[in-house]
Amino acid sequence: MQYEVLSDIGKKRTLNEDGAAVFTLPNGILLAVIADGMGGHQGGEFASSTAIQIMGDEFTKLEATSFQDTEEWVEWLKETVLYVNRYLYNYANENKEVEGMGTTLEAVLIKDRTCFGAHIGDSRVYKINNEQIEQITTDHSYVKVLVDSGEITEQEAEVHPQRNWIIKALGSERSVEPDCYTLDLKDTAYLLLCSDGLSNKVDNPSIHKIVQSDLSLKEKTKALVDLANKMGGEDNISVILLGSPDSEVPLT
Repeated sequence: MQYEVLSDIGKKRTLNEDGAAVFTLPNGILLAVIADGMGGHQGGEFASSTAIQIMGDEFTKLEATSFQDTEEWVEWLKETVLYVNRYLYNYANENKEVEGMGTTLEAVLIKDRTCFGAHIGDSRVYKINNEQIEQITTDHSYVKVLVDSGEITEQEAEVHPQRNWIIKALGSERSVEPDCYTLDLKDTAYLLLCSDGLSNKVDNPSIHKIVQSDLSLKEKTKALVDLANKMGGEDNISVILLGSPDSEVPLT
């Protein structure tokens, strides 16, 4: 499997509070993580970078582990995310300069033909093949609640003044419940993880067109970020694109 990682400060921000990384084990198991931090001063940057560091550190400890079933992988992913939440929450309580910090998190663990995911916040994971682009995660956002309740339409949500408000984040509450899922990668050409700096500026058809183009994986990743910047680039933009060199070949 090939992958590309790119995190860009955007055109308006003075600090990149996003983080993105991919970790691999010798046995081929892979963990991809994106985090979009928030909080005054250095809080957002600390929250996102710390979340990614802890996820990576805990993942490398799995080198000597051989979980036998799906439930064990899902449980590891969930417990590690909860550990990150406790660490960030306790740190913020003990260090007032980062009080109120938090971060979104997309964590995707890929083993053989299966993807195990954990999701908190409004960063996203997409499944992409020749025919379609499908959003796997559900935004933990204020406007998503309004859309689901019928108070506003999806089109209205795109321009709503509170469209960046999230209702769930790591580190902001003592306890949090991540959305965990298992995904069969059969017939999947690409997985895309991104912060809202991409998804708020670039619509799904445009994402699909770029990812299914003849560009290299690196060029596709850069093209996504460049388009988000072209559309305004008001936020940090982070992208992880996982896939095969040929868009018609499944991930595994």
